[in-house]
Amino acid sequence: MLYDLGDYLATFAGPFRLFTSYIFLAGLGTALGALSTWWLLPRWWHLLPTDRGREYAVDAEKSIGKPISAGILFIPLFVVIALLVVPFDWRFVSILACVTVAMVVGYMDDRAPGGWSEYRLGAIDLVIALLASVAICQLSPYVIWLPLYKDPITIDPLLFILGATPLIWVSINATNCTDGVDGLSASLSSMAILFLGGILYGIVGHADIAAYLLVPHYEQGADWAIMAFVLVGCLTGYLWHNSYPSAVLMGDAGSRPIGLMLGVLVLASGNPFLILVVAFVVLVNGATGLFKVALLRFFKIGIFRSIRYPLHDHVRHNMGWSNTQVLVRFMLMQAVGTPILLVLLLKIR
Repeated sequence: MLYDLGDYLATFAGPFRLFTSYIFLAGLGTALGALSTWWLLPRWWHLLPTDRGREYAVDAEKSIGKPISAGILFIPLFVVIALLVVPFDWRFVSILACVTVAMVVGYMDDRAPGGWSEYRLGAIDLVIALLASVAICQLSPYVIWLPLYKDPITIDPLLFILGATPLIWVSINATNCTDGVDGLSASLSSMAILFLGGILYGIVGHADIAAYLLVPHYEQGADWAIMAFVLVGCLTGYLWHNSYPSAVLMGDAGSRPIGLMLGVLVLASGNPFLILVVAFVVLVNGATGLFKVALLRFFKIGIFRSIRYPLHDHVRHNMGWSNTQVLVRFMLMQAVGTPILLVLLLKIR
């Protein structure tokens, strides 16, 4: 909205050209997201449901009674600010609609006594992931780039949807499973999304750099980047109140739409393997548990029985790590590992 407004008003006053600057819009969106979330949460979290504890989780009793489902407060801020600062496109509106649905589903799960069944949530997540995949490719051929292969590949929309849907589904559920230590899920997710924003803006969104690195140039790369930075801003405002010891928890109303956006931004970057680069700690922490449970329930294969999942529960229960140690060490692994993996992903090609 601001982009179109600036483009119109610039004919009357030069300073309005700032609204057509992607760097300015990204900075403005990040600041608005952080400040509005930081200001709003303590004024409204008394209206949120409270945490009832999780069975088998380590130190679950310490969270009992805290406001939960903060996502129902800061995700709408993300949606509104994104509509304000991201140049208008129906593709982005569709994605933001999927984010809103994921938030509402998560909120209803947070409020329900005992929560919704895993199968019900998994089926809904699958539908949301499918809709988001369709919104990204717009049912048109999609250009992607892969590791170890020099040239970009144009794939059929059906093939894209068949691959993108499970990726987004795993991203939603891995991010949700990582939400169990104060600040962990939001910190790892914001770090991953920040890296993706940099890739979208400075690599695939920049024609010269994309050509130099032999990756496709996406004209809307910078638009996606602005959306990523807005979400990072909202997560920053939330983390102010969620840092240990937390005063509020995001709940499924926050973790599910964040996981959705993580998967969407990976696909918008054009390389599905980027999720292994920017969010490998999230996947190891959360998605491996999904794999273990799936093997046990559907194939009666019980492996890794000695390892508790999510992995943050294992290191706390079996290795004696404190919440702060889990947060700092997991973040350090992702902060150091991502640049190394990203360089390998780009240069080995």
